[in-house]
Amino acid sequence: MEIKVLGPLSAQENGISVVPTAAKPRQILAVLALQAGHVVTVSTLMEEIWGEAVPRSAATTLQTYILQLRRRIAAALPRDAARGAKDVLVTRHGGYLLDIPPGEVDAHEYERFAAAGRAALDAHDDRAASDLLGRALAVWRGPALVDVRIGRVLELEVLRVDQGRLAVLERRVGADLRLARHCELVPELTVLTARYPMHENFCALLMLAAYRSGNAWRALQAFQQLRATLVEELGLEPSARLQRLHQSILVGDPALELEVAAL
Repeated sequence: MEIKVLGPLSAQENGISVVPTAAKPRQILAVLALQAGHVVTVSTLMEEIWGEAVPRSAATTLQTYILQLRRRIAAALPRDAARGAKDVLVTRHGGYLLDIPPGEVDAHEYERFAAAGRAALDAHDDRAASDLLGRALAVWRGPALVDVRIGRVLELEVLRVDQGRLAVLERRVGADLRLARHCELVPELTVLTARYPMHENFCALLMLAAYRSGNAWRALQAFQQLRATLVEELGLEPSARLQRLHQSILVGDPALELEVAAL
């Protein structure tokens, strides 16, 4: 089964979609997919679907949703398949398990590339790191589970993968900056700082990329825009780290051409 959660929810077996149209079964499938290979407890699934307002009929209703998912899986399986729907969506004591290889879920493929990219960074191989982290980011097709109703459990999962994606993006940009790709980075970082106007790391990277591209004015403008946003929204000044970078740009510190690791 091929499942995609980093964008609209997609799940196909033998080329046939097994994604239900009803909202709650879609939520269940999404939770199980993100935890593929691991047991998801009944209480976790109930929390995702109903929050604190769990009805008395919750256990029976949940079993009905599981049955609906199994029917869709069974309809998609080849007639000569070695495993049936109950072997794919397995009942375990206290919960359910989606028994598919982790590589069949795009979130796991993304994590594999991201981990390899982090290892390349640890080995000081920026070229490999940029390639691997870029491949991790390319797995995404849009906001995670953008077409699924999100409950408490999925909210945390989506937050986790979204924050992880930003960290991977930062690392990839940092690697590209060390590879002297500053001119190519300025447009991308301009968009990122507009999308995340209080994200200091993206601002710092834009400042460095712009400065190294011969646009010190753009670097100083980025700092002023961030400062104005922080003061207006939070009543805070930029961090000491960012202020030091700003001062270094003002005086044309030669070290700015050499270092990015401190970001």
